[in-house]
Amino acid sequence: MKKAISLFGLLVSVALAGCSASAGNTANEIGEQDGDRIVATTVALTEIMDVLDIDLVGVPSSYKDLPERYAGAKKVGNPMSPDMEKLLSLKPTEIYSVTTLKYDLQEMFEERGIDMTYVNLESIDAMHEEILKIGEKYDRKEQAEAIVAQFEEKAAAIEKAIEGKEKPSVLILMGIPGSYLVATEHSYIGDLVRRAGGVNVITGEDVEFISSNTEYLQQTDPDVILRAAHGMPEQVIEMFDKEFRTNDVWKHFDAVKNGRVYDLEETLFGTTGNLAAADALDELMKILHESK
Repeated sequence: MKKAISLFGLLVSVALAGCSASAGNTANEIGEQDGDRIVATTVALTEIMDVLDIDLVGVPSSYKDLPERYAGAKKVGNPMSPDMEKLLSLKPTEIYSVTTLKYDLQEMFEERGIDMTYVNLESIDAMHEEILKIGEKYDRKEQAEAIVAQFEEKAAAIEKAIEGKEKPSVLILMGIPGSYLVATEHSYIGDLVRRAGGVNVITGEDVEFISSNTEYLQQTDPDVILRAAHGMPEQVIEMFDKEFRTNDVWKHFDAVKNGRVYDLEETLFGTTGNLAAADALDELMKILHESK
């Protein structure tokens, strides 16, 4: 009825593939910084490095707009399967990926004797801890502390705004082209829902995602259903729409009856923690407490 999914790559393999682009590399590389040649292999990490004012020689290939400062950085391919030849040609002193991809990448890099730095972006607290560590390492402590302080200010305002309000129960569906998983309280979006005053209907799990059938999910009777589309968002939303239209079980959910099914904007609600967290929290508060 429900099955734990411990391999995050099952979800992001398609999602990240959707983010890859075939654009060629720019001719000019942006440069070394105090002898460091740093590569960030995901969009979220690239954006974090930008706000920390850290130069990169390599960035991921993506359909998403990357910070302008990295216009001259070399594109190193899909986060799930970086182009090893391009990576090695950069002679990097540090390569950053995320912990949710470690299982998929570690063997590939260990075989080539390459040390990777895996950053934990699986929750807000973990992301902030990592940002502070990177800031300390590259003498960007002030910038790192400012990022954390800005979010904490937003989180405190949200906490005050929802004080005393009823906490709606929430089912989170994480979709990729062709299928979807259910996000638990341990997922990044699950963390955001908790902070916004929602209660995840899926509890007691040790992993971020589970697979489950609609009959089991109906028993959880959520007040709100959130649908997060990744990889190819428009295609995934169409998939969700068809699923909800053709699978009769969904019409028995109170959230569906009451019109409380929401598609989350991909740019705000990523598969891992990112700098849009404050705006995402704001959006969730409106969904959970104002959209009645």
